[in-house]
Amino acid sequence: MNFDLDNLNAATKEERLNALDAIIRTEKEKPAFRENDANNHIHTIYSFSPYSPTKAAYMAYSAGLTSAGIMDHDSLSGAEEFKSAAKMLNLGATCGVEVRAKFKKGFGKINHPDQADCIYMAAHGIPAQSVKPLNDYLAFYREKRYERDAKMCDLITEKYGKFGITLDFKKDVYPLSQAQEGGSITERHLLFALSKKLADRFGRTDALLDFLTDDLKLGVSEKIKGYLLDQTNPHFLYDLLGVLKADTKFFYIDADEEMPDAYEFVKLAKSYGAIPAYAYLGDVGDSVTGDKKAQKFEDDFLPELMEEIKKAGFLAVAYMPTRNTKAQLDRIMGFCREYGFFQISGEDINSPRQKFACAALGLPEYSHLIDSTWALIGHEAISSEKGIEYGMFSEKSVKETPDLQERILKFARLGRKTVK
Repeated sequence: MNFDLDNLNAATKEERLNALDAIIRTEKEKPAFRENDANNHIHTIYSFSPYSPTKAAYMAYSAGLTSAGIMDHDSLSGAEEFKSAAKMLNLGATCGVEVRAKFKKGFGKINHPDQADCIYMAAHGIPAQSVKPLNDYLAFYREKRYERDAKMCDLITEKYGKFGITLDFKKDVYPLSQAQEGGSITERHLLFALSKKLADRFGRTDALLDFLTDDLKLGVSEKIKGYLLDQTNPHFLYDLLGVLKADTKFFYIDADEEMPDAYEFVKLAKSYGAIPAYAYLGDVGDSVTGDKKAQKFEDDFLPELMEEIKKAGFLAVAYMPTRNTKAQLDRIMGFCREYGFFQISGEDINSPRQKFACAALGLPEYSHLIDSTWALIGHEAISSEKGIEYGMFSEKSVKETPDLQERILKFARLGRKTVK
């Protein structure tokens, strides 16, 4: 496949979709499809990612996936484009949104590495007619996030100013985002802008490594040092961002106004026909993927937490099979069965070195997550076509098919019919 994939990240949605059309028309061979694979948590340029919605769909397709889902922070602005690209590729598709929500229930730090009393949660399977009103609702929270981003830029400047490096939100960060088109701006945008500043200052040199290790006191592995000195490395800025991400405490400001209340967001998501899901993270010891530092999250109080999210009205739990140990996965799946939570899988994609495919989903113990993915697609499709009263957790559907597993299989059949 010798196509110019950069065109899939062109400036406008129309250009990107036209580029995809050109690729499809000239492509000679299709990828080897992985029927037992799925990914429902792919970020795009509308939060932070190297991929436009069109390119995200194509990357999933070229990895052999037969379905894919995007999940941007505080934004659904890429949903329509992603659905269009997926349809062109005959790819099963689903769209959701990820938010940080207030959850002051005495647990402390839950699934957010930098802040207590809040959680990462998602609204999955958002029907087409609900995308715009829900995205409009999120606009207030995006604006509040921009205000906080600007303050964090000032704190970065306080630390780096003595080295002659400053970070201006409007000039250096805002242009790297899709904020003008309803995208969010995350902490990763700030670090990406900072990475560009360091790249301009030091280049891919030993001086950069000395600055990181001697001046900033950051740990840099030999592998990453090699990446940062490689003059041909196309992922240089993302690799540098990964190093800087190890030290965010000096600029991180607790989110407040930019977060809805978790209980209220659950109700809102349901009112729009979406499926509210808790995003399980799990304690990190020896990182399974080798890219996370040891940290404690929700494992010590998981029984109490599961009870609380059930009380809050959550319908699902999302987790990532490659991010946790088998013991952690067995445990969270057990709680899902106990509380009747719909199980959703998605590998968090926001950098170019991450793989779209998830080998773990080929294992028999996780095969139910494939049916869950197609059920999610089926839920979204029929809710978009006939109305949210036909969704998987609607009163009508629950009454007709009370058993969750039977309902999942029923909606999975609907989902599979959305592709040829």
